[in-house]
Amino acid sequence: MIKKEAIIRASTGLHARSATLLVRKASSFKSDIYLDFEDKKANAKSLINVLSLGVRKGSKISITANGDDETLAAEEMYKLIEDLKE
Repeated sequence: MIKKEAIIRASTGLHARSATLLVRKASSFKSDIYLDFEDKKANAKSLINVLSLGVRKGSKISITANGDDETLAAEEMYKLIEDLKE
């Protein structure tokens, strides 16, 4: 299991467009991927779960990946989250 922390820099937080990008990326991996924010945990392959976190700009989230490609999955998810700027 790999765990990384990232800061949401997008001005609108994780809204529909950015959450969709995250779900698409997460779905491309075999590993189970979860996002943790405050006291909530979401399956990163579910748009409804990701949106239900209510992540705002400047928030710190944890990315957890567990499976065959966990290292690559965690790194790619981290890069995508850090690059979200809208």
